[in-house]
Amino acid sequence: MKILIYGSRQFGQVIQCLVEDCGHEFAGFIDDVHEGDRVLGPFAQARLTHPPSEYGCVNAVGYSNLAARRGVTTRIQDAGYEMPALVHPRAYVSATSSIGPGSFVMAGALVDCRVTVCDTVVIWPGVCVSHDCYVGANTFLSPNCTICGDCRVGGDCFVGAGAVIVSHAVVPDGCRIKALERYVTRR
Repeated sequence: MKILIYGSRQFGQVIQCLVEDCGHEFAGFIDDVHEGDRVLGPFAQARLTHPPSEYGCVNAVGYSNLAARRGVTTRIQDAGYEMPALVHPRAYVSATSSIGPGSFVMAGALVDCRVTVCDTVVIWPGVCVSHDCYVGANTFLSPNCTICGDCRVGGDCFVGAGAVIVSHAVVPDGCRIKALERYVTRR
């Protein structure tokens, strides 16, 4: 599949590598603000030259403004683009788990059995999501964080590098957990 990447900055360039590692063709960046190498222009222009009938599109807007990121996802979906899930070939995802459209699972990540990963979730390298977990839409799981078994992580969350969410915890929507923090609120 030929894939457009909405966002051309550093995160977009990381996603370009993921697109290619997953065996897809990188078709160019969409950026409403920045110009640069392989930037096709703003979304309105790219829609005309790269229609949804011929291209997929993924969201590479970062975590600093999750509401804006969610808005970009809506723009992509409303325009009719397919948003494929990208799972690196060196990641492990159990056959009993599901990865939502537009989500990214990076190299070395592990998604154990019976896990639901909703739309546009970002799972960085070294993340472990243990059995029977739910990860809400538009959530970022930073490198080497651990989500222990039977947890629920809400939508629009950010879990910092090396953080641990202990078994049976519930993380509310919009929560930010710092790097190396231990989250223990249980059901």
